[in-house]
Amino acid sequence: MSERYRIGDRVRTSDVDPDHHTRLPHYARGKRGTVLDRDGVHPLADLRAQGIVQEQEVYLVRFTAQELFGQGDHSVTLSLWEDYLSDE
Repeated sequence: MSERYRIGDRVRTSDVDPDHHTRLPHYARGKRGTVLDRDGVHPLADLRAQGIVQEQEVYLVRFTAQELFGQGDHSVTLSLWEDYLSDE
């Protein structure tokens, strides 16, 4: 499986609010961040909750607190499946 994103790439998270389980935190939807690293290939939790096993690349993405919460001088790193991300 080849990775779509590389370290340093700017990405935006999905802003979709599905009616099923998702591992994308609400506060991080539609936000811009930077790929820090790959975090392996894992079953997409959203589909696994529905009984479907589909593996995807997972990325460590850093967001500024300003981007996520509108204030703060720290950053937050999330482990996110490729389906949650798009090019900025």
